[in-house]
Amino acid sequence: MVSLRNTFMTIYRGRLYPNYWDMIALCLALGVITLLAWNARQMAVPYQLGQAISIHLEPSYLPGYALRTVLRMLIALTVSLLFTFTFATWAAKSRRAARIIIPIIDILQSVPILGFLSITVVGFIELFPNSLLGPECAAIFAIFTSQAWNMALGFYQTVKSVPSELIDAADMFHLSAWQRFWRIDVPFSMPGLLWNMMMSMSAGWFFVVASEAISVSNQQILLPGIGSYIATAIATANVQAIWYAIITMLIVILLYDQILFRPLIAWADKFKSEQVGQEVEAHSWLVDMLHRTRLLRSLGLQLAILFDAFVNMSWLRSKPVSRTAALHSRRYEKAIAWIWNAAVLAVLISAVIFIANVLYRLVPLSAIKEVFVLGLVTALRVFVLIVLCSLFWVPIGVWIGLRTKVAEVVQPIAQFLAAFPANLFYPLFVVVIIKYHLNVEIWVTPLMILGTQWYVLFNVIAGASVIPKDLLQVADNLGVSRWLRWRRLILPGIFPYYITGAITAVGGAWNASIVAEVVSWGDKKLVATGLGAYISEYTAAGDFIHIALGIGMMCVFVLVLNRLIWRPLYVLAETRYQLI
Repeated sequence: MVSLRNTFMTIYRGRLYPNYWDMIALCLALGVITLLAWNARQMAVPYQLGQAISIHLEPSYLPGYALRTVLRMLIALTVSLLFTFTFATWAAKSRRAARIIIPIIDILQSVPILGFLSITVVGFIELFPNSLLGPECAAIFAIFTSQAWNMALGFYQTVKSVPSELIDAADMFHLSAWQRFWRIDVPFSMPGLLWNMMMSMSAGWFFVVASEAISVSNQQILLPGIGSYIATAIATANVQAIWYAIITMLIVILLYDQILFRPLIAWADKFKSEQVGQEVEAHSWLVDMLHRTRLLRSLGLQLAILFDAFVNMSWLRSKPVSRTAALHSRRYEKAIAWIWNAAVLAVLISAVIFIANVLYRLVPLSAIKEVFVLGLVTALRVFVLIVLCSLFWVPIGVWIGLRTKVAEVVQPIAQFLAAFPANLFYPLFVVVIIKYHLNVEIWVTPLMILGTQWYVLFNVIAGASVIPKDLLQVADNLGVSRWLRWRRLILPGIFPYYITGAITAVGGAWNASIVAEVVSWGDKKLVATGLGAYISEYTAAGDFIHIALGIGMMCVFVLVLNRLIWRPLYVLAETRYQLI
């Protein structure tokens, strides 16, 4: 605090003059803040349920729509980061918590956005009556559900794989849990977390149409944004407006890549665990500009001192524990574990009995059998999808991740491609399927791939980028063959990241089936057989019982597959395939 006060006194007395780089940086910051403030004000305008909000397709409206969409996504990303730091860390540090949190995330990532919207939109509207803030919060929550699970699972995986020597060093310096989090867990996880944040932003773009053009209980709420613009363009079959939306998305993605993600990646390079320097370091023009400033750089150094004081708060430091106290603590933890497990088991049994009773009274057995068969059809599509994505993107992701310069070039391109809403490809697929009389049951699968393949690619890139360069150099010096290099070094190195990407891709594929199994363009509509089409149909009709049945069956499929296939692979990645 004294150092920061001295800095402000130096500024006040005129001893620390800002240079022209300070003026440029301040103008840029003030411009961004002004735009965000104006945008936030537009989110709280008066609104009545059922009130029509006009979406104009003229290109002059697109900058304002783009700002509205980006603000929603940034708010959702901030909440997702807080969720990740809280619950993923809790799960990584506590086995009891992990037994609850990880299965819940497995279930939630399979719940479709339409399911979240149908449940939450009315609640948010009641929470903020006569204000557009209610639908805005519902849209932000829907985008949050497309971002949080991927980030949480990725952070959980990296925290669980922190090297033992770092843990030993933390024990030796008596770091508290709070200090370990900020000094070890976050820095070690930062490279992978940033790639997952980029993937989450792209996932938000993929579902932005569903979140801004809310159609539930035979009512439609259009929120000003690129998503509602695209929905309106599709409904009116306006090809020119679709191209305007594509160009706007390209500009917006490039801007937030340069202003947000590129500086973060350049900053996170120092957290990579390597004993040799990189051939090419990541750079950012924004970071270089801030390094050239005088006033802002001095303030940044003082803020870093404040952050250190925040991390090293005395009341959060660990205290030595006697052997007797440690023994009593372990006995206490065992007793708590037994009580916790018994309580969780009782809650699960009660929930199963309650759900079974409700289904028995409200839903005939034939309907349950029908939904189960539809789930098998969608599960087959998801299986084909993950196999194709793995075969194609794992080699490409490794090649990109091992080359920093290539990753810098590919990063904004991959973000742009991943951000494309599948709806933009509907016209092409609908026209081609109808013109050539193709089987709609087969040709809706590419739409699911378009939205979920990026989970695999981004996680594999993150895994390959953190493989220590010294190990790669040792393999080169020993003349290791290409296949042996892949089998002994690269595949074990990326395996934990690939499993995280595959799990989230599968969850995303089930979610994407909602929009992929029902495609439309103008007055033409194609419906494929599957659980996604079932949920979409009854969501539009406002039939809550059948919506709940479809979502429940989807959750059961995802949970069973995760328990039988993905969770054992996750454990294998944690216990065996760690390079450091």
